[in-house]
Amino acid sequence: MRRIELLAPARTADHGIEAVKHGADAVYIGAPQFSARAAAGNSIEEIEHLARFAHQYYAKVYVALNTILTDRELEQVEQIIRQLYEAGTDALIVQDMGITQLNLPPIPLHASTQMDNRTPEKVKFLEEAGFEQVVLARELSLDQIRQIKGETNVKLEGFVHGALCVSYSGVCYMSQNGCGRSANRGNCAQFCRLPYTLTDASGHVLAKEKHLLSLKDLNLSDHLKELLDAGISSLKIEGRLKDIPYVKNVTAYYRQTLDKILDGQTYASASSGHCTYTFTPNTDKSFHRGSTDYFLHGRHRDIIQPDTPKSVGEEIGTAYSQNGKIIVRTNKALSNGDGFCFIDPNGEFHGFRANMATGNVIIPAEKTILPPRTILYRNFDQAFERILSKESAERKIEVRITINETEKGFSATARDEDGISATLSLDTEKIPCENEERQRDNIRNIFEKSGNTIFRVSEVELNCGIYFIPAGKLTPWRRDLLQQLATERESGRGKSQLYFPKTTHAFPLKELDYTGNVHNESARNFYLQHGVEKIAPSFEKDPPRNVPVMTCKHCLRYTLGYCKKQDKAANNIQEPLILTANNGKEYRLSFNCKTCEMSIIDNK
Repeated sequence: MRRIELLAPARTADHGIEAVKHGADAVYIGAPQFSARAAAGNSIEEIEHLARFAHQYYAKVYVALNTILTDRELEQVEQIIRQLYEAGTDALIVQDMGITQLNLPPIPLHASTQMDNRTPEKVKFLEEAGFEQVVLARELSLDQIRQIKGETNVKLEGFVHGALCVSYSGVCYMSQNGCGRSANRGNCAQFCRLPYTLTDASGHVLAKEKHLLSLKDLNLSDHLKELLDAGISSLKIEGRLKDIPYVKNVTAYYRQTLDKILDGQTYASASSGHCTYTFTPNTDKSFHRGSTDYFLHGRHRDIIQPDTPKSVGEEIGTAYSQNGKIIVRTNKALSNGDGFCFIDPNGEFHGFRANMATGNVIIPAEKTILPPRTILYRNFDQAFERILSKESAERKIEVRITINETEKGFSATARDEDGISATLSLDTEKIPCENEERQRDNIRNIFEKSGNTIFRVSEVELNCGIYFIPAGKLTPWRRDLLQQLATERESGRGKSQLYFPKTTHAFPLKELDYTGNVHNESARNFYLQHGVEKIAPSFEKDPPRNVPVMTCKHCLRYTLGYCKKQDKAANNIQEPLILTANNGKEYRLSFNCKTCEMSIIDNK
């Protein structure tokens, strides 16, 4: 039986706590410094607070410490790692191999997707190096995942939802090249979300001011069983910069979807407890740019959202303007304050708020004209957000209680869904009762209550004679029993005692260029110890000229219908193709048709 982990993002400890409440088996959160989302750092105290809450359910807390590091920063990183270990962190997500050379506590390491993990050889190397879990590249197909799983035994983590980087992760230098903000240092300026004009060598415009590098958001909720069968054990939701309603809604949606697959034999949940919700989860109601399964089932054209990098939300229906109002053909309930958007016939994105909404009639807060048969989307659902602003989930661990008779009184045993148990005796006089049935119901009613604990008592079995026991004794007996069970759960959880090994097995390559992201001497020494003979410094340390600043599986020739392999229109364009930003910055495109990849090169 394989334990399956639903892994949710946490911008703060509060985000992480809500993720656990709504069904996450694990959460990932930024370290105080040096995570790939510099805007989402957290103190040691916050992480410790999150870990204490998560560990009650045997959920785990992974801390992202996944930037490349300078030599001077490594000493500080070592101190932070020791503090994180003491705070209860279950694993670190890292990119820089220099970390492996530090004097680490026995804390597991996960290989960040920033390591560009897309081949069996790379993943096998990381497994043999001592990594407990490897985060795979988003671009992999099911067949590629199966191949990696067939050649390795390490736990595989795969993204299932959220924003997509158009470049292979870890090998994007567009932001560093354009404005000195390094994605590998946690400060990506998101050049991929900007509008560009694409021209060929003759100046022919192929696309004008479109978001040609801005991908739709990933949504693999319909493919979870395929992913598990292919070898994924950790299903990752992207979004460490997202708000709490996003975390609640998306986590709950994937929890419900995943629970329909888990059978307790082939696959089972990686943590404890069952969730109930005050709302119906719906991923269309949270931030998304449209949905794609990306390359999971092979290449297809519809993976970018060329008209806007903003959230489009859920499709409501078709609409048109009439006398300052907007009439919508829809069966969905609309609310005052809802946010809507549409794309006009010129491909321009527009958004507006509803001042009032009654039935299918919207009075916009500002003048808004919609042509007939405009597809209308709602990207802010006021009523839905109001529900999510309150307590919206409860997570409880199932417990069965058995009460037995002893020589001096009684004993109660509580056993939870993980098989962990606690027994507590009650020494008391056995006083015959006048109404055994009423007393039996009274005992059951008191022991079925679990208050604000993490438990839900599903069954109370009385294997004893029925005597009168005052409620003043029954209630503290039950309360102390459940507290003892919580203590037993914590003591049985355990903590990693495995130290990261020192290895010398061969790296798959003999040479590393700037895409190896070797930014410090410790990382350089790691690769030398593993047989790499020639090592270039990182792009951030010594920027090379006339090299790709981004390498993508996304291909603009293919997406726009100019693929040399299958589109006759390809004969009508002249290379090189030039991508021009609104500020005049130009990039030259290079295409490797053998590997179906596109590179973006600064056209200096």
